[in-house]
Formats: sequence, structure tokens, C-alpha cells
Amino acid sequence: MELTVTLEHPERRSGLFGPADANLKMIREALDVQMFARGPSVKIAGAAANVTKAAAVLAALQRAARRRDGVSAEMVVEAIASAAAERDAAGAADAVEVYNGRVVRPRSAGQHRYLQAMRTHDMVFCMGPAGTGKTYLAVAVAVGMLKAGAARRMILARPAVEAGEKLGFLPGDMLAKVNPYLRPLFDALHDMMDFEQSRRFMANDIIEVIPLAFMRGRTLNESIIILDEAQNTTAGQMLMFLTRMGHGAKMIITGDDSQVDLPSGSVSGLIDAQQRLSGIKGLLFVRLGRRDIVRHRLVQNIVDAYGDSAGPAGAGGEAPEAE
Repeated sequence: MELTVTLEHPERRSGLFGPADANLKMIREALDVQMFARGPSVKIAGAAANVTKAAAVLAALQRAARRRDGVSAEMVVEAIASAAAERDAAGAADAVEVYNGRVVRPRSAGQHRYLQAMRTHDMVFCMGPAGTGKTYLAVAVAVGMLKAGAARRMILARPAVEAGEKLGFLPGDMLAKVNPYLRPLFDALHDMMDFEQSRRFMANDIIEVIPLAFMRGRTLNESIIILDEAQNTTAGQMLMFLTRMGHGAKMIITGDDSQVDLPSGSVSGLIDAQQRLSGIKGLLFVRLGRRDIVRHRLVQNIVDAYGDSAGPAGAGGEAPEAE
């Protein structure tokens, strides 16, 4: 990450930077960033968290420089410690504790908004391209609630829709047939807890991973319920799912409205829900974008290259922009 900080009073830069730029050197070494002073600005490069801390240190030193001619080494040390403490406190507030001592944190501004939405709203719709962490963060929040006792059960659902190709007959019993469709949910779940623990929770009906069709007729109380790949639901299926919500429940609905795999002419239940439900108190739509992609860096380049040409298919028109 790179960030350029403009100096408030470039004429005082010598007092701010210290003899032979000693203050900048202290910040560089303490926070592991590169800093380049160019005229009235300072360019900072490095890991995003460290760049943010370094910018906060410079801001604090500029405030201190308003009241005196120079900045001492002690003031630089104090500013570095203060910026680090504030950043660490913010990171702790963002953290989601799951099992095995693991902590999951948002890795972009959009993911931060998404996490806060899930914490403050009973129903959250998250839309965005592949790789933005829609499902992963939702499962992390669900596992965290389960661990903290904030929910008695976790239900993960997904429509059994093939992505543009027909697989034909699948061998095995019902669970074996639907397993390929539910595999992404299992992958995220096993990243939050070990295999034996997740198997025990599923055997005891604490965690349930099911096809969307099996949700009909149920009322889910004191549960956190996730619907993944929601762009592949019909409007009727979406209505059926949303009305399963019982007392003390939280619902998270995720999907990529540019990757609708429904038959041509079908309207995506996710896009239809956004058009119908936006503005209803108690639920929130969150839009993640290409800057929130946290998979391999090539994924963002691929999404950029395809642009909007891939969808939204079967949408019945463009979806309105969400928050």
C-alpha cells in the first residue's frame, strides 16, 4: 500500500523530520515502512496496517509541531506507541473469535462494513464478486456466535444449481448427491474448527448444512442462518427462505449478482429481494466491490478484465446500487 501525506507547513519540515531526517528514520524502523520526503509531502509505502500507523504518527507529530519549533525523539517514540495502541484496539474490536484459538478479521474497508452490519442487524444481504469474503466472513460470524453462546444452532443453506453445466446423475445417497453443491460451505466451516468438532456438532444437530429445498415448512428460533449463492434462488425460493426466520434468529444472505446460473428468463431471488426490501428497518444490504477481493491478486485482475460482461444473467434488469 502507498499513501502520500501532505505537510501542513512545509517550511517547518526540518523541525518535524529532525536532524538528517532522524525522526523519519525512527518511524521507518519502528513500523517497517518506507518513507520518502518530496517537497511538501511524504510518501509512505508498506503493509496497509503499518502505513496507516505511520500516517497517524505523522499527523500526531504535525499537531505537536504547531505548538513548538521542533519535535523531539521522545515525542516520536510516544506518537509511535500511541498509534500502535489505537490500531491494535481497533483490530481487537473487529476480531471474530472462532475455535482452535483462531481469530478472523476483515481485510478491507468493505469487509469491515459487512462485519459491523452482521453484528448490528438481524438480516443482512451481502452482494459482491468472487473472492470478497462474503461467505467466509458470514461463517466466521456464525461460528463466533455459536462459540459465545449467542446462538443455539447454525444453519448453512445453498441452492443446488449447477454453474452452467449439467452433471447428470450423481451416485450415492441424498447427502452424497448434494455434497458437491455444499462443499464451499464445508470448506469455510472446516477452516474455523477441526474436522472432529464440526462432525460432532453436525451429528448433534448444532450445525446443519443443507440444500435450500429442505428449508420449507421450518421455523428457526435462536439460530444464525446463512444462505449462500443466493443469486441462484428464484423469487419464490427467496420468500420461502426469509420467512423461516424465528425469534432470536439472525439471517445472512450472500451472493454474486453477476453470476446468476438460473435458466434464461428467470429472475434472481437475490436481485428481486433487493428491489422489494431495500429500506425496510432492521435489514441491510451491503455491496462489496473489486477492492474487497482478498483471494490471490490475480482474481482481482480477472474480475476487472471481465468487468460487467458476465452478468447479471437472468436478473431481469440491472440491480440498484446497494450500500
